[in-house]
Amino acid sequence: MVDRREDRRTSLAAREEMELGQRPGSAARSGAWDNRGYDGSRPTSPARLDASAYARDSYGSPAAIPSEMESEMYVHGGTVRAVQPAGPEQQTGCWNKFKRFIRGMWATRQTEEFHGDKEQYVKTTLRELFTYIIFIVILCILTFGMMGSTMFYFTKVMEDLFLDSSLCCGSGSNSYRGMTSMADWWKFTRGPLLDGLYWTKWYNQNNVSGAYIYYENKMLGVPRIRQIKVRNDSCAVHEDFKDEILECFDSYSEAVEETEPFGLGVKGDNTTVTWDAWFHKDSDEIDGSGHRGKLTSYAGNGYVQDLNLTRPASEAKILELFNNLWTDRGTRVVFIDFTVYNANINLFCVIRLTAEFPPTGGLIPSFNFRTVKLLRYVTNYDFFIMACEGLYVLFIIYYIIEEALEIKRHRLGYFKSFSNILDITVIMLSLAAVAFNVYRTLKVEELLDQLLESPETYADFEFLAWAQGIYNDMVAITVFFAWIKVFKYISFNKTMTQLSSTLARCAKDIAGFLVMFFIIFFAYAQLGYLVFGTQVKDFSTFPDAIFTLFRIILGDFDFNALEEANRVLGPMFFITYILLVFFVLLNMFLAIINDTYSEVKEEIAQQKSEFEIGDYFKKGYNKMLSKLQFKRDKIVDIQKALAAADVNRDKQVDFEEWRQDLKARGHADAEIEAVFAKYDLDGDRVLDADEQIKMQADLEGQKQELSEEIEDVEKARENAAVHSKSRASFHDMTSGDEDDDRPMHGVSFEEFTVLSRRVDRMEHSIGSIVSKIDAVLVKLEAMERAKLKRRETMGKLLDSITEDERAGRTDDDLKREQMERLVREELERWDSEASISNASGRGNSPASGGRPRSRGSRPPSADHGPSGSSA
Repeated sequence: MVDRREDRRTSLAAREEMELGQRPGSAARSGAWDNRGYDGSRPTSPARLDASAYARDSYGSPAAIPSEMESEMYVHGGTVRAVQPAGPEQQTGCWNKFKRFIRGMWATRQTEEFHGDKEQYVKTTLRELFTYIIFIVILCILTFGMMGSTMFYFTKVMEDLFLDSSLCCGSGSNSYRGMTSMADWWKFTRGPLLDGLYWTKWYNQNNVSGAYIYYENKMLGVPRIRQIKVRNDSCAVHEDFKDEILECFDSYSEAVEETEPFGLGVKGDNTTVTWDAWFHKDSDEIDGSGHRGKLTSYAGNGYVQDLNLTRPASEAKILELFNNLWTDRGTRVVFIDFTVYNANINLFCVIRLTAEFPPTGGLIPSFNFRTVKLLRYVTNYDFFIMACEGLYVLFIIYYIIEEALEIKRHRLGYFKSFSNILDITVIMLSLAAVAFNVYRTLKVEELLDQLLESPETYADFEFLAWAQGIYNDMVAITVFFAWIKVFKYISFNKTMTQLSSTLARCAKDIAGFLVMFFIIFFAYAQLGYLVFGTQVKDFSTFPDAIFTLFRIILGDFDFNALEEANRVLGPMFFITYILLVFFVLLNMFLAIINDTYSEVKEEIAQQKSEFEIGDYFKKGYNKMLSKLQFKRDKIVDIQKALAAADVNRDKQVDFEEWRQDLKARGHADAEIEAVFAKYDLDGDRVLDADEQIKMQADLEGQKQELSEEIEDVEKARENAAVHSKSRASFHDMTSGDEDDDRPMHGVSFEEFTVLSRRVDRMEHSIGSIVSKIDAVLVKLEAMERAKLKRRETMGKLLDSITEDERAGRTDDDLKREQMERLVREELERWDSEASISNASGRGNSPASGGRPRSRGSRPPSADHGPSGSSA
């Protein structure tokens, strides 16, 4: 062991001599490298001396080091060298940096563990919120880019042209909207339909080339008329009418649909221009699409007639169909389909005019005008939208990875959060929208290619228009959920949790209320449907009755229609429904919400937020302000040192004079040497007048810039304080000094309120303690009085015995009787006074319990009186 210690000391001495030999000679001679506290133990690391170390000690962080003092240091000989960088063992590898970067990109509050680090939690929350705001902005650009007011006006122009034109030559008769019979439909087809489809003349009767609708809208392909019929034997006739009623046509269903040829198709004359219109076609043959009408849903097959590109040819086909009774009693629906395109605004309008013929007779018209943008990328703005779509896809990929990481961490617990379900919903809807976007682009190109090859065929854009409508609805729902998801990122503020907390707390009460509400509501809905369903349109179906009752709750009702339908039950139905549902049930619902909201708001007012974003930004402001003020103070110190270092008044500042002054002000050697070397251009270790002027000018400029930055930061902080509503500083309420440059560390109004409540509770508790202490003091006083009375009684007894002995009365029985009588009298008088004091003590002390003191509960001093001892 001794040999090992000697070897270790020898090696340490050799190493020390080697290190001393590598140091500057001046430092070795002056003993600057000697460590008087060295105890012979091995140092943890070799000593290093650089400017950055001094700067970190002085400024607290590398970011606070002025740029003029970072990389230069004065050494002997007047040369300036840069500080040597840290060794490779201290540099972080590129792979680790990359991993930290990737982890930082997908770091969320659900993937990271903060261990009480609120500042890191705030940073992560703000980063998530900022990223999601960019996502929302891009999504809004996409949604507003696919819609516009031009679509509405395009649709309105087409509706006015085909729906509001008169059926008969400007006579003011019914338009398409008012059609009621099959004859009206033929009037529309032979009149307003042909007039709207074929514009062959200008207003001055000159010919129009191209036949554009309204001179602007190109009709793609040719229009198509399609009807669906039912068989003659589709319904059963009652036995009493079988002999008189030989034909019966039921409501439409695929089971009773007519598929056999009729009219000219039965005659076999194939020379007619409408030969194909008399034969049934399957949906695969005509690429037909189904339709949901007002009465029922219809398949995509039927009897089809395509019109022509010119009016005379189309008019001839319609006239032949009209003359040969193409529509009859078996007709249940007729569709007119065509598509127009406006190149000025790059919009398609896919039009379907539907006429339903119910078994009751008559006609029910309906229509669909779908204005869509199928050619996506034409203008510069469209290409900007395409770029936003690319960014949106990148965001979707980003959020898919983020949700995958969260699912990997939390497993099935991930799906217990509503916000996580919302995330999955937004991602799934977005993926479906992206897939449809690709499909639509390919399908439109295919249809346009077919249309260019054969322009006289029907171009079926109906399915694409319907799918585009579904796509628009899907995107609208995505935007809605995306905005609701914002609550996930702002829920750190307790004020923002009022809605979710209120709904979560009153969910059970609302569920119980809804059971009671819908029992009464559906009872009224069925009553209204059965009583008014045959006369009032709003109650014609059970779903319509339900929606009508909801409208009555909101104040939208037609009382006259109810009264005309039934003069007795109509007013009774309306009045009882209003009284029971509107005045009672609706107010019960509002009371549940209101009471729960009041409770939640009171609890939130008593709670203290874990952190406030305002505090985080205020801390950042104060940190930045302190850093700027520290830099300004450093510059002021250098200016003062420059003015005070010239002790001998020779207008030259020697390095030693400069160093001694700044050392006294707390500056590090490396910093002093770096600044001096910056302006000692000739390297003579002396600053002459010109060098001092240059230094003074640079310092003054830097000081002015720092003052402006400090002023900007203070203005930003004041504006944030003015516009902040969630944090009201108690310091601002009590202090009138608005020009104080120091950071304010006042108590917030919420903290003041919480402290006030605590003080009130403390005062109440102290009052209870004081009352209990008073009761204890009363009891102690009663015990003291009892003790004095016992002494007095003992004295009287002894005096009586002494008097009897002096009087010569020595009868023991007489003495005993006299003593018992005196003791009994004293005890009875003491008991009466003690009971009075106990009653007063119970009235003053809540701890007494109100129980009367029994005779056996006398103080021990009273039970062990002289009579006992005498006995």
